[in-house]
Amino acid sequence: MRRLAARQEVFPIRGAFKISRETRTQQPVVLVEIKDGDVVGRAECVPYKRYGESMDGVVETILGMSDDIAKGLDRVGLQAKMKPGAARNGIDCALWDLEAKKSGRRVWDLAGRPAPKRVVTAFTISFDTPEKMRADASAAADRPLLKIKLGGDGDDARIRAVREGAPKSRLIVDPNEAWTIDHFTRFAPEFARLGVEMIEQPLPSANDAALASVPHPVIVCADESAHDRHHLGELKGRYEAINVKLDKTGGLTEALALTDAARAAGFEVMVGCMLSTSLAMAPAVLVAQSARWADLDGPLLLAKDREPGLRFAGSELLPFGPEVWG
Repeated sequence: MRRLAARQEVFPIRGAFKISRETRTQQPVVLVEIKDGDVVGRAECVPYKRYGESMDGVVETILGMSDDIAKGLDRVGLQAKMKPGAARNGIDCALWDLEAKKSGRRVWDLAGRPAPKRVVTAFTISFDTPEKMRADASAAADRPLLKIKLGGDGDDARIRAVREGAPKSRLIVDPNEAWTIDHFTRFAPEFARLGVEMIEQPLPSANDAALASVPHPVIVCADESAHDRHHLGELKGRYEAINVKLDKTGGLTEALALTDAARAAGFEVMVGCMLSTSLAMAPAVLVAQSARWADLDGPLLLAKDREPGLRFAGSELLPFGPEVWG
């Protein structure tokens, strides 16, 4: 009989992680395990406070599925049994890992996908003063792709400072819903001139209809406005890309389906992550194989990762073995 377990863990962040909404020095995560005999499928999820999720609540929701898992609930049944979110992500990815270990096959073979190749991930520059962000960008100037956290007024000065610090890096930016439509119309042309490739979720999701009424000199990517494939039609005209995160979609199963549907609908795809360890990052690597941008630098921002963890060569995330996941 399969047994489901979940517990909270905390990992220290290297320095501090700042976005427009908060600053953190440590990252709590939820470890999920499904044991079937001597085989254990493992996964990690991170509650998304933006959607009312909490550590205790996610653990409780996961453990509430114990009887269903014991009775043999599979990934297909899980999609109908649970709503998208961190709890379903933890169980879904643990089921993928369990199936891979029991079958002796890799997850991508089970999913009918090619084996992952090296992926260039963005490296995050936290929100701060222009001077601090210039210094941080200069220290990371050898990384090919930087993701810049922004926050509203003064973001034009921040991005100019980052470009001065890292003149050769590709840039994508993320205001985390902190802009108004006035910010967008003022900043976007300047950002285009400075070579910014993409602006992620500039407006609050409740206000993003305004994006359909203004020019987009830079590609605009939906994050908080994009959850699963069933609402893609609502994003047309507002966004040219979507950010696929497993903690939003509720696992790898829906993330792969959403990615396929988004590409078929003409959207560019970014694969993103919550700040978390290699165990959470590994399933997203499958999604990253067909994404234009990968933002899977979670382990690089931690002072301590899981062992064994993913291996990086600079900003390149390398293929991983079953000892990591899947």
